[in-house]
Amino acid sequence: GVMMGPNGQPMMMPQIVLLKEGTDSSQGTAQLVSNINAALAIVDIVRTTLGPRGMDKLVVDKNKGQSTISNDGATIMKLLDIVHPAAKTLVDIARSQDSEVGDGTTTVVLLAGEMLREAKQYVEDGVHPQLIMRAFRTAQQLATRRLRELAVSIAGKDEAERRDLLIKCAKTSMNSKLIGGEKDFFGPMVVDAVLTTEKDDLRESLIGIKKVTGGTMRDSFLVNGVAFKKTFSYAGFEQQPKAFENPKVLLLNVELELKSEKENAEIRLKDPLEYQKIVDAEWNIIYKKLDACVASGAKVVLSRLAIGDLGTQYFADRDIFCAGRVAEDDMIRVAKATGGMMQTTVSNLVPEVLGLCGAFEERQVGNERYNLFTGCPSTTTCTIVLRGGAEQFIEESERSLHDAICIVRRAVKHAEVVPGGGAIDMALSSHLRAHARTIAGKSQLFIAAFAKALEVIPRQLCENAGLDATDMLNKLRQKHALPDGEGARFGIDMEGACVGDTFELFVWEPLLVKLNALAAATEAACVILSVDETVKNPSSDEVGGWLRAAAAGGGAAAAAACAAERDDECSVASGEALIGAHTSRRVR
Repeated sequence: GVMMGPNGQPMMMPQIVLLKEGTDSSQGTAQLVSNINAALAIVDIVRTTLGPRGMDKLVVDKNKGQSTISNDGATIMKLLDIVHPAAKTLVDIARSQDSEVGDGTTTVVLLAGEMLREAKQYVEDGVHPQLIMRAFRTAQQLATRRLRELAVSIAGKDEAERRDLLIKCAKTSMNSKLIGGEKDFFGPMVVDAVLTTEKDDLRESLIGIKKVTGGTMRDSFLVNGVAFKKTFSYAGFEQQPKAFENPKVLLLNVELELKSEKENAEIRLKDPLEYQKIVDAEWNIIYKKLDACVASGAKVVLSRLAIGDLGTQYFADRDIFCAGRVAEDDMIRVAKATGGMMQTTVSNLVPEVLGLCGAFEERQVGNERYNLFTGCPSTTTCTIVLRGGAEQFIEESERSLHDAICIVRRAVKHAEVVPGGGAIDMALSSHLRAHARTIAGKSQLFIAAFAKALEVIPRQLCENAGLDATDMLNKLRQKHALPDGEGARFGIDMEGACVGDTFELFVWEPLLVKLNALAAATEAACVILSVDETVKNPSSDEVGGWLRAAAAGGGAAAAAACAAERDDECSVASGEALIGAHTSRRVR
């Protein structure tokens, strides 16, 4: 700014430099709006994937040369390398929704984006973001309360009925995915898979999904137990029997092969004959181990480490099946299924550590051989073997199944559902609208904005299906405005391309999905609204660039920048730099 000096001549104020050269800082409403725009840009990427008629995205990673076809919001967001700091928040909520609930990732991003879109106009009009945030938080609490009121419990029904209900939830989740066409086939499979795992321990790792290319999707099957691909095998493997009834299973973490000494042991021999003793000792050690395994009475021996050709042949001669280098998660699941325990030594193989299973067989699946453990009495684990034509297709099916499995797990744990198809969103929206009218002050507008944002789900569902969104939403608003909440379960009926009672149509979502989605979306919207300044520190190479420019005699400006880097007093620095630049030229 210009100040007047004592004699009335203008006096220049030195410019204050606080941040490193090359630091990019933006403040105020403009940067908030730009953050919101960045978030909306991300939303536009995933918005078309929502719902049963949603499109898929093909993401190609140039570096790895992989291409991924996906409909899962979280997967798409993970694959996009997003650098915008504010937009990353949306990626995070998609991921958190994925890990917390498993499904509803696109919903969460859409909701957050729409809240920001509604807030944007107010921000541009100069409303303080804090007011909007406070109203949004209030609205979220109201919505949550209303959600719980509208939820319907499906607990306490008998087994058959409960299984039926869970299948409906699974199908709703699959509707929007690639395998939607086969949901009648996969729905029951997913539910059976989840129900095999223990009630309290619904860890996802207990349900293995193995992918085998070839065949059609209908060739997929559920193994009530464990299946894994035949491991690398040595000579003698083909002589082993490949099927057993009620075998005992031994799980080891021991190598059964001849090993030279591990610790680079140096042995000095005076007499070549003594060398033979050492070799014999090595052979004795491995034979002892093998004898111990055979003596335990096990018919199937699995090990995490290698079983060499000697061991393989030895077991083959005694009609025992063995597999070495079995993957860790497979071992854990075999242990769960058969009730065996993993052993790190063979010195004490008591009967208690052996597992039992009803049948073991090696079966050809596609062009792979699989080892199947089935009919395990107390199994709490199972494996789904997925088949399909193309690799990307199978991978997408696996992601879809993962979402469905998560949904069923949630429904088993928290047995409350809400009508899907945008019905619950409309119900909450109309509830909030009604509530907003009772509030005096600005927050009336903001809560109404929140209510409007909720309508994005049914609108997007319509748009993705190619229906007339405006027309549908008007019909839905009319249904939801009926007295006594008789229309509260009306949503978009995708099959009939009209509005319908989605609860009757069995388009259900677990309550938890919606609760989590609402909370995460509101949180993300508030985080982005609460930022009022973005400061980007320059990366070290940028600073280096400045110094190099100065060194090359890039003139006064660069030298000044360089001097400022050195933390001299700025006002002086610029003067010196000017002289410095001139002199250096003259000398040269």
